[in-house]
Amino acid sequence: MLLSGFFVKLRFSKFIHSMTLAVMVGLNGCATPYLNTQVFEASMNDAYTLSSGDRLRIIVFGQDSLSNAYVVDGSGQISVPLIGLVECRALTTAQLEMQIARRLRNGFLREPRVSVEVEQYRPFFILGEVNQSGQYPYVNGATIQTAVAIAGGFGARGARSYAEVTRNINGLPKTAAVPITFPLRPGDTVTIKERYF
Repeated sequence: MLLSGFFVKLRFSKFIHSMTLAVMVGLNGCATPYLNTQVFEASMNDAYTLSSGDRLRIIVFGQDSLSNAYVVDGSGQISVPLIGLVECRALTTAQLEMQIARRLRNGFLREPRVSVEVEQYRPFFILGEVNQSGQYPYVNGATIQTAVAIAGGFGARGARSYAEVTRNINGLPKTAAVPITFPLRPGDTVTIKERYF
């Protein structure tokens, strides 16, 4: 009788240990993932580079027929009168100014003075556990939290402390988990993950 009581206690102890381990493993799945902002930190202070969806205001001083608004197309180009298609993707506005001026100088204008500014940045995208996922216009100074607010707020099960962001860096998409207060950039894709509790 004494021996059977010992085995009951031993089995109960193993049961408690197993249940504790199962709960710990389950709760670990609810924890915030490792936030790796280092993936993006090196590029945070880089000059803005153009890509598809950006709307540009280009002014060629003294040439009203060339001054206009242009949208960077899906192939990363704009079509400018006289000089045709101009590659914009991965260029800064200053680099694009120089490229347009160089091409206009090649048989069209003597000393072209060109100004390029971004009239409207390309949109960002948000998916996952938000009320209205989709594509939205970029707002200067926006954070991931701002993006969630624009998308109608968190869904009922949305993780509220972090998000996954995919951003093109040097032409390659990079994805990292970042805090909800992390700065948003034009063209980012934000994914709000599901929380379990």
